[in-house]
Amino acid sequence: MSLVTPVPLLEMDGRRLYYTFIAGARKVIEHQVELNKINVFPVNDGDTGTNLASTIRAVIDSLHPHRSYKITADRIAETTLVNARGNSGIIFAQFLYGMSSETGNFKTITISQFAESIKNSVRYIYEAVANPVEGTMLTVIKDWADYIYESRYRITDFNELFISSLVVLNKSLIETKSKLAVLAKANVVDAGARGFVFFVEGIIDSITNRNLKELIQVKSETAVFEKIEEIIPEKVDFRYCTEALIKNSSINSSALRSILENFGNSIVVAGSDRMRRIHIHTNTPAELFCELRNTGTIAFQKAEDMIRQSDVVYNRKWKIALVTDSTCDLSQELTDNYQINMLPININFGENHYLDKITIHPEQFYSLLEENKDYPKSSQVNEKSFTNLFSHLASHYDSIIAIHLSDKLSGTFNSSQKAAMAISKEFGKSISVVNSKNLSGALGLVVLRAAQAIEAGYSHDQIVEMTEKWTKNLKIFVSVKDIKYLIRGGRLSTAKGFIARLLNINPIVSIDETGKAVVFDKAFNQKANMDKVMGHIKKISREKTIWNYIVLHANNPEAAKWYTEEMEEFTKKSPASVVNISPIIGANTGIGAASVALLFD
Repeated sequence: MSLVTPVPLLEMDGRRLYYTFIAGARKVIEHQVELNKINVFPVNDGDTGTNLASTIRAVIDSLHPHRSYKITADRIAETTLVNARGNSGIIFAQFLYGMSSETGNFKTITISQFAESIKNSVRYIYEAVANPVEGTMLTVIKDWADYIYESRYRITDFNELFISSLVVLNKSLIETKSKLAVLAKANVVDAGARGFVFFVEGIIDSITNRNLKELIQVKSETAVFEKIEEIIPEKVDFRYCTEALIKNSSINSSALRSILENFGNSIVVAGSDRMRRIHIHTNTPAELFCELRNTGTIAFQKAEDMIRQSDVVYNRKWKIALVTDSTCDLSQELTDNYQINMLPININFGENHYLDKITIHPEQFYSLLEENKDYPKSSQVNEKSFTNLFSHLASHYDSIIAIHLSDKLSGTFNSSQKAAMAISKEFGKSISVVNSKNLSGALGLVVLRAAQAIEAGYSHDQIVEMTEKWTKNLKIFVSVKDIKYLIRGGRLSTAKGFIARLLNINPIVSIDETGKAVVFDKAFNQKANMDKVMGHIKKISREKTIWNYIVLHANNPEAAKWYTEEMEEFTKKSPASVVNISPIIGANTGIGAASVALLFD
């Protein structure tokens, strides 16, 4: 496309701000793979591009422009702050928050007014980061803001201002190599800083090459790059990149930062008391959120496994990525060994939000279940979470296979399918999503078998075909100890529950062939229904071979021990795992439940 001479822009309104942002956002999204590949600081987990793209995608997906500059600026700032991901994403969101906070109630804005807000916003990003490091995104934004401010009287045209600022940006970007030893060693610039430069370059591209309004019709596509030599990773000291949105905080940012400093590093505290976004690298997210739950309403959490991310970038064992959700009950040892990517289901106790198995462990969950008057509610993994994960994996793997709990029990499978279609088209790679029509240990077994098929070298299509067959040979039997949890969770009516408790009846819950939860049988106590489960397993195994099995329990190790001993004697093999059952399952079956899951050949 030939260059056009841009019409001078002396004032900017809300619509122009919106389309300017979209132009910069599109450039970052196009170059996310490149940003992932040069990501070595603060942790070389290869996700800076994915995080920045996710942070700004929310504006494209959910906002419409308002004519008022101030209203549009506020909406962009709030949307990016709520949806910010990763260190660089939160810093960028805080920069936009500072810009909107430092902007008067203007319908249109001049360069002088714009320069003031940009200059003042730098303070926000430096205050948000616990230990600001020069030679990063912080430095490049500050250098750019200084140039904008120094040029506020010399330049009167926004278009000229953005175009001329590129020289300063590129100089500052190159200097990041000399300011950070880790960047010099890897011979790369800072990925977050490069992302910000891409953002401004996108704005400049739109000024010189196209009408800004055309951007809204243009589908974002991932650019294809020449292979960049990957950097040998350094040791990851803190496993989880953890974030949260805390509403109506009861403590100030300084006090909150002091709490965070006890749990890890890479700390960022952004936003205001009304809505505060935090970022930290920690090994103990569950303990952290136990500490934070009385400081405000935890409205959102995210905890990404940086060891898994680092493996994706630098230590991939195979060419096919395997994904599941947290209702998949497998030991941590197996998920680590087979590099299984697991997205957590959301758990809500009242207004407080947690992530299954990550920011709340089964032991903590069952304690809250007894203490809390609010019965926990679960919600599916949303499409955006899958989009983020699939984007990251597609940057590094040849293909992806995702296996999830029954679509009759959650919308997680459907969210995964939608994201898979979009990312498969964007990256041109195969992403297959399989409905296990089961959950918990049964899901764990089919995921484990798929992982071993990947290890054995089967093709993507072969594994998907085999997995579809394996899902038809799954069984799970859950021995319920106390039916009050089935009643509280709405799985059993109060009237039926009253009668059952009166008669001291304990049900056995299973999953039928369509993926629905059903009461398989019942007995007058848990020991009796566990005997019934073993009797049924022996009966259905007469003409089948058990490939493997998993024993599960909800804070009931004695029952798990009994099941394990019975199954070992019967099968002459040890269980693939013995695990404390996922809180999502335990919320309905209750404390004390015990279970056996099987996969037949």
